[in-house]
Amino acid sequence: MEQFVFFGGKGGVGKTTVSCAYAYRCADAGLRTLVVSTDPAHSVSDVFDQQFGDDPESVDGVDGLDAMEIDPEDEMQRHLQEIREGLSEQVSAAMVSEINRQLEMSHGTPGAYEAALFDAFVGVMREESEPYDRVVFDTAPTGSTLRLLGLPDFLGDWIDRLLYKRKQSIDLFEKAAIGDMEPRRLMDGDPVLERLHRRKEFFEFAGDTMRNDAAFFLVLNPDQLSVNETGRAIEGFTERDLRVRGLVANKLTPSPDDDEEGRGATYLREKIATERERLDQVREEFDPPLVAEIESRTREVRGDVLSDVAAALDVETGEPVSARE
Repeated sequence: MEQFVFFGGKGGVGKTTVSCAYAYRCADAGLRTLVVSTDPAHSVSDVFDQQFGDDPESVDGVDGLDAMEIDPEDEMQRHLQEIREGLSEQVSAAMVSEINRQLEMSHGTPGAYEAALFDAFVGVMREESEPYDRVVFDTAPTGSTLRLLGLPDFLGDWIDRLLYKRKQSIDLFEKAAIGDMEPRRLMDGDPVLERLHRRKEFFEFAGDTMRNDAAFFLVLNPDQLSVNETGRAIEGFTERDLRVRGLVANKLTPSPDDDEEGRGATYLREKIATERERLDQVREEFDPPLVAEIESRTREVRGDVLSDVAAALDVETGEPVSARE
C-alpha cells in the first residue's frame, strides 16, 4: 500500500468516518499513521471527541495515530500573505498597494480556495509525512477533490508559459544594454524566475506523488444519486491518469430478523432490496472493486464502534517501515 491514501466522495456519504476508521486500522496494525482533514466541516475532531488544529496531534487512546485539520480560511489567508510578501520584494513601493488590492479581490474568486487548500495538503505530503508509514486524507466532496488533483498538470503548464515569457523579457533587456550600460534585468539570480522554478518543482512533486505514491478510494451510499456521482468521479480520476483503487459502500440498511413482521420490517426489506440493486449496479458497471460494505449504526461512530467499522474495511494496511527495513 502506498504511503498516502485518499478517501473522497459525494458530500455526506461518510468519508470522515471511513477515513478515521482506516487510520485507526493502520495504527492498530502497528503503522505510524496521520489522518488529515481537508474538509471544512472538521468532523475528525467529532469522531475522536478531541479538538485538532493544523499541526499533527496525538489521538487520545490510540497508540501510533495522529490527526490534524486544515482550516481552509486560515490556509487562504496564509496563501495570500505568502504571495503578497513574495511580490512586494520584487516591485516598486507604488505597486505594493495595488498588489494588496488585487489580492483582496482574489480572495473570493473561483479557484483561490482550491489553490490554497492544494498547497496545504501537498505541504503535508512534503513536510509532515516523513515520520509516518501512512498518511490518510479525509478530502472535501468529490468535485472539489477532482479540481485539486487536476491542479498539478494545469498549473504546471501555466508556469511553463510564465517561465518562457519571463525569459523572453529578460533576454530583450539584456540585448538592449548598449556599451557599458548594465541591463536592468539579468537571467541569473532573477527573483521571479527563481520563484517560478520553485512552484514548478512543487507541482511536479505533487503530480509524481499522487500518481506513484498515493491510493484513492471513493465512498458511496447505496442510492442512485451517490452511484451516479461515483461514476462521474471515476471518469474524472481516469482523465487525470489517477486510478481509483476501490469503492466503499457506506450506510447500508441492517436486515430485520427473519421472524420480524409489520410495517417497519417490510420497509426495511424493501429498502435493502433497492440497495442491493444499486450495489449490483456498482459491481457490474464500475472497474474499481467494492472493498467494504458498512452498515449504518444506531450509535455514533466513535470508540468501539469505530473499531467495528475499521474491521469491515477490506483495505490493506501494509507493514511499518521498520518491518520492511
